[in-house]
Amino acid sequence: MSKFSDSTIIAAWELSSLAYRLNNIYSILKEQVDVCQQEIERNLHGKLLSLVDEVQTDNQKVLNLLFASNNYVSLKDCPTQVKLGVSELKNKIVLLLITKPQLFSLEELLLLVQQTCDDHSSDSLRDSYKIVWVPLPSSDTWTDAEDTSFNFLSDSLPWYAVWKPRSLSSAVVNYIREEWNYKEEPLMVVLDSNGKVTNNNALDMVKIWGARSFPFSASKEAELWQDQKLTMQLLLSDINPLLAYWVKEGKNICIYGSENLAWIQQFNDNITQLKKTGLQLETIYVGNNQLSEQHIKEIMTTTTAKNLSVLLSFTKLQFFWLRLESMRRSKLRQGNTQGSDHALEELSALLDMNDKEQGWAVFGNGSLTNILRLQGEKVVELLKKYHEWGENVHKLGLLGAIRNFLEPSFVAGPCSHFYLVPSNEELITQGSVVCEMCMHPMKKFVVYQP
Repeated sequence: MSKFSDSTIIAAWELSSLAYRLNNIYSILKEQVDVCQQEIERNLHGKLLSLVDEVQTDNQKVLNLLFASNNYVSLKDCPTQVKLGVSELKNKIVLLLITKPQLFSLEELLLLVQQTCDDHSSDSLRDSYKIVWVPLPSSDTWTDAEDTSFNFLSDSLPWYAVWKPRSLSSAVVNYIREEWNYKEEPLMVVLDSNGKVTNNNALDMVKIWGARSFPFSASKEAELWQDQKLTMQLLLSDINPLLAYWVKEGKNICIYGSENLAWIQQFNDNITQLKKTGLQLETIYVGNNQLSEQHIKEIMTTTTAKNLSVLLSFTKLQFFWLRLESMRRSKLRQGNTQGSDHALEELSALLDMNDKEQGWAVFGNGSLTNILRLQGEKVVELLKKYHEWGENVHKLGLLGAIRNFLEPSFVAGPCSHFYLVPSNEELITQGSVVCEMCMHPMKKFVVYQP
């Protein structure tokens, strides 16, 4: 006798047939849904492309396309964890920080936070712009590690972030990769209050000038460099409050670096002798661009006992070098070359300084618009022979006295260059001013305009 009745067999066959038909219908529908989704993605990509040429009254259409959400909640305020819609960004300049979910190195992240949050002189601008973190995975799908990294960082950052970056449309992701040229290196794309892209990558200018870069456009970056010389103020002001104070007070400053302990000790011994004569000179050790944290700590431990220099933390040292790298990239982006741009040449020389045997030093003054870089034995020789040039410091200033010693023709005679600048108390009381073109000391004259 059969184990199953005929009715049971028929029912099982009908269920199997129904399952086959349903599976077939599902496959057909899924294929149609995929086709529709692809069409939606193509249309969205096309809309994003067309918006570039359209004049918008605000940034809402652009932002809604980028961060489309069914419930109108597409962002979150990281410090408060409050969910937000893009309407919160209306009439604001929006800086889209596009990175991998792991973001940056810790030092680079801390520098960016400092430059965007710790400058209280820019408090009046703070409501005029917002930073939105847009994390993109390395592949088409998110890994568990990327998910974990995003969840941790988005709970810690001081900016806005995309609430559910996994849900970003593939058309938006492809648009960012293709049109904004995102290649997994961090970008900071700037949208003005009308949603127009005004800078394809403002990350370097923000690291250099912080909120002083407002409104963060490419034209603002060019404007900042137009009047900017390579000065101690540019190199040091955003590293440490004490250094910023020295710059503001117009103090003589020497930045130096080396990994040769003997050279460092010799340098500091000579500086000690100079200071005993009454020379006012602040010295700051910055290592070089290649030294690891462990190596820096070993050098600091060895030299701390007799060191009269300011010893910055490893994080602050990294701020110094990261900003120099940003300055070089920004200069290159402006179309400058080392042969035609003195500042770019000096930046590259500092960043490429990795000679293990020799040290280097940069002399400057917070109120002057130039610096002087020396390397190796030239530094030691200069310091040892202070008795030959020190008496000129009062008359020519530190840099002028050093240049006169190294280049005797420096004060051979006046040049024919002249500058007309608005008068101010600091300029009148300032000591010797050096011509930026020929490096001769300049005479001051007061001109009255009716």
